[in-house]
Amino acid sequence: MNTEIYNQAKQAAEELCEAASLKKGDIMVIGCSSSEVAGGTIGKNSSLETAEAVFGGIYDALQARGVYLAAQCCEHLNRAIVVEREAAHGAEEVCVIPQPKAGGSFATTAYRTFKNPVMLEEIKADAGIDIGGTLIGMHLKRVAVPVRLSVKSIGSALVLAARTRPKYIGGCRAVYE
Repeated sequence: MNTEIYNQAKQAAEELCEAASLKKGDIMVIGCSSSEVAGGTIGKNSSLETAEAVFGGIYDALQARGVYLAAQCCEHLNRAIVVEREAAHGAEEVCVIPQPKAGGSFATTAYRTFKNPVMLEEIKADAGIDIGGTLIGMHLKRVAVPVRLSVKSIGSALVLAARTRPKYIGGCRAVYE
């Protein structure tokens, strides 16, 4: 396993947990292009070994906090989500098993690692990390707020992160804090 990639991924997940004040039972969605992490082009150079290093770092950081990891598949599976059954909260399941070339290596690694994986069409996560331009926004609760991490890349892939907050409603008379 690539320890540098593992450590970068773990640090990014730990920083986002802190910045988003995630608590036990919350969900963090991860979109990861192993191709981009390895220095290639998204969708062209999928690598299970690279995905396993990224997944391991993030999974270890989240497990320590009781936060669920939701792994986003690639566009070939319409960005479906792999999650532990207990995190699905009754969401409708879809029937597919991710593979490196249809779902992506990161989602494949999640499916193989989770104790009781299920596939969902969508989820509304509390925070998320986009590794390599995978477009995770569709799986975040409203309202997404960008989070600047000290980890700007994992391997060669650009890292973007977000937390969520409840919508502000009510206008000029409303009090939010």
